Amino acid sequence: MFLFRWLWSNMKGYSGRYILAMILSVCCQSMYIITPMMSQRIVDTFITADNALEMVEQHSELLLWMVGAMVGFTVLRAIVQYSASMLYETVSQATVYRVRKRLYENINLQDASFYNVYRTGDIMTRMSGDIDWVRHSLSWIIKAVLESIVLFTASVIYFFSLDPLVAVCMLALTPVIFGITFVFKRKVKPLYVALRERLSELNTAAEENISGNRVVKAFAREDYEIEQFDKKSKAYSDANKKAALTWLEFYPIIEITAQALQVVQLIVCGIFVINGRITAGEFTAFAGLIWTLANPMRNIGTIINDFQRFTASANKIIEIYYGKSKIADREDAVNLEGRIKGDISFKNVSFNFGNTNILHDINLDIKAGETVAIMGETGSGKTTLTELIPRIYDVDKGQVLVDGEDVRMLKLKQLRDGIGFATQDVLLYSDTIDGNIAFGNTDMPEEEVIKCAECADADNFIGKLSEGYETIVGERGVGLSGGQKQRIALARALAVKPSILILDDTTSAVDLETEKHIQHSLETLDFPCTKIIIAQRISSTKKADKIVILKNGTIADIGTHEELIAREGYYREVYELQCC
Repeated sequence: MFLFRWLWSNMKGYSGRYILAMILSVCCQSMYIITPMMSQRIVDTFITADNALEMVEQHSELLLWMVGAMVGFTVLRAIVQYSASMLYETVSQATVYRVRKRLYENINLQDASFYNVYRTGDIMTRMSGDIDWVRHSLSWIIKAVLESIVLFTASVIYFFSLDPLVAVCMLALTPVIFGITFVFKRKVKPLYVALRERLSELNTAAEENISGNRVVKAFAREDYEIEQFDKKSKAYSDANKKAALTWLEFYPIIEITAQALQVVQLIVCGIFVINGRITAGEFTAFAGLIWTLANPMRNIGTIINDFQRFTASANKIIEIYYGKSKIADREDAVNLEGRIKGDISFKNVSFNFGNTNILHDINLDIKAGETVAIMGETGSGKTTLTELIPRIYDVDKGQVLVDGEDVRMLKLKQLRDGIGFATQDVLLYSDTIDGNIAFGNTDMPEEEVIKCAECADADNFIGKLSEGYETIVGERGVGLSGGQKQRIALARALAVKPSILILDDTTSAVDLETEKHIQHSLETLDFPCTKIIIAQRISSTKKADKIVILKNGTIADIGTHEELIAREGYYREVYELQCC
């Protein structure tokens, strides 16, 4: 029932149309009884009656009226059926749009830990194939269930009104059908859950290998990846066949039982006509409506089959649909006046990723406008430390303060609007270079975009591209060198004029001359800015107001360039390797 309540909640604004569609379905299915009723009257009155010829001669208008009514009701039923189908489809499409929109919004609001658990291919499967099963449930499954129930019920009532004994004989096989479908439901449900997992694995494999096609080619692993994908594809195919074959095991039994109704009808009704219990017209009515019992019985298997696929998909959607990000605005969050200024303090900060300790007992004060460099061995926690400032992650112990306020007490949008982040793993969108630079402020005038590109020493190479700033870069920046992507990412971070600028190894792929230009630009920014630079080059860190050395998740040393090279330690070792 929860699934249907969830569907109903997403029909807001369209629920009236859906109810109307269901009413039309009830009317349409009920109208199937009219034609057999008319046929019964025609046969008993104008064909098999002792005075049939006299009735035709004297009441020809009635005969014509009844034939016309049969045709008219058939046309009317077709119109009602079409109208109902259009309403079902309209509501299902609107509901799917709402679910997909809400699902995408919720995915975007999730914190980083969410993306550490859910694979991209799995998320894409939920956004596409799983949501389509929601549409199918509204436009067909629920409709089929309602129509089958109404048609079956109306027929049973009419049969009992004609002859209760015949009706009981006709329904004798019904318990058999329900027993078969119950067993089928129990067997097929876990198969569709497994099928859904195999599809997710298949899509994940495809997404990863398409995104990483350059790595695959660089290591000449095309054959290996094709083989791995083939294994995933075969696993999905096997799961699909297993579910399909399970249905095929039950379908012949259901079909034979449904067809047996016609045999029962011919035998029972034939005997009763011979004995005079029922008339030829009633026999005609029973014969004309036997499919109204057989079809719902046939549909039970298909409905159960599709419903199990729907529940497997819907449960996957709901898992994310109602998922709450652990990092969100508190109800008592502080509402800052204006943008943040840029004072940062780490107070006894510790952070664990799972069971692994990343940062331990970090204490660090950074004044607004200062430039702080962070250095350390790979895995020492440099990137994680900076990610605690915009709350990509939240601390496990201690506090991170911005302008004297715990970041957990600030509204996320206010906090992040004041922070520019050029990440280590540069991601550019399949958009123009202008669009990528202005990503954080889509209303930026062209001259501001160019100015930011000049600060990042990107204007020169952009000007040489075929379309300049309107050049479309490929997915993830394919078509640009590593250094070019880094410079565009830096320009993007500068474009929001942040109060806090975090550069995570942003100049690692650029030459020394370009690095020198970027450093000069950062020193002469026309807006106040606290700069945190993660780097491994002494040339990138030596002019910082303070340099923080991390080791095994703790601060091993702090000082200026001159102070650190004057004493033994990591910084001096790096300095001697690079500069001596």
